[in-house]
Amino acid sequence: MTDTTGSEALLSLIVSSLDQDSAEEIVTIDLGGKSSIADHMVVCSGRSSRHVAAVAEKLIERLKSEAGVIARVEGKEAADWVLIDAGDVIVHVFRPEVRSFYQIEKMWMPEADRTARRI
Repeated sequence: MTDTTGSEALLSLIVSSLDQDSAEEIVTIDLGGKSSIADHMVVCSGRSSRHVAAVAEKLIERLKSEAGVIARVEGKEAADWVLIDAGDVIVHVFRPEVRSFYQIEKMWMPEADRTARRI
């Protein structure tokens, strides 16, 4: 059984960090019962590759300093799509065009919830 209190606190820290750094179209997806890899997924966009890289870097720093989480990161060099694995929460930071192409939310979120969970 997972520690939902810890994962909810981690989710809150992540969403707050993304919001502080002006990430766009932040969406949270509850993965409970859908995946054993994490409790939550967060998908957001940056305005450009530079913004995507900056948002990801600040999030990685905050995870380490505020939660003691050493996140695994993929894609930071190209900054088209950065995946940050913070354990209980998986974060995807996209450039808008890349996010539109992959439409990752559609794979994990039922149609009825797609607009309801936007932050």
